[in-house]
Amino acid sequence: MNWILKDSDKIEFHTKLSIVLKPIEAELKDMNWLITDFDYLPLSKEDLPIDLNHDYFVLSFKDFQRLIHADMQIIWGVLLGIPSTFLIEVDKDNLPYAEFNNLVWKDGNIQHPNAQIEIICFDSSCTIVKFRDRHLSNKFKVCFEEAIELEKFSNNSYPDYL
Repeated sequence: MNWILKDSDKIEFHTKLSIVLKPIEAELKDMNWLITDFDYLPLSKEDLPIDLNHDYFVLSFKDFQRLIHADMQIIWGVLLGIPSTFLIEVDKDNLPYAEFNNLVWKDGNIQHPNAQIEIICFDSSCTIVKFRDRHLSNKFKVCFEEAIELEKFSNNSYPDYL
């Protein structure tokens, strides 16, 4: 239930989340989003619901939609979908991150205990999507049959980050 998108002809770049999340976007409407380790390249001048002066930010689904549909390329980012029934508690000394984090390559590891989905935009070269819900995982995989199971992916492609 954990996938990596690395070589897909369906998307302009692998961190274009409006396309990556399109098959499951409707199911994400009851989630708030904890976003950390975020860096992006704006492709137009848009007012985004983010504050890069902070190490993390929390977005409602509505603001998350604005973010993922913005004209930008995400370079780095950990985006965690947490059901809106949970209060998002953040340990500021132990924020989720991607670079030099061996755990992003571990199958089943999601960096927040209440998150149902974790999206890791990794150096703009690939996107890792981890699910706790098999239904969402299956829906994603139907759309992106080229996605590789994370446990089968050789992270030898990224030795500098491990």
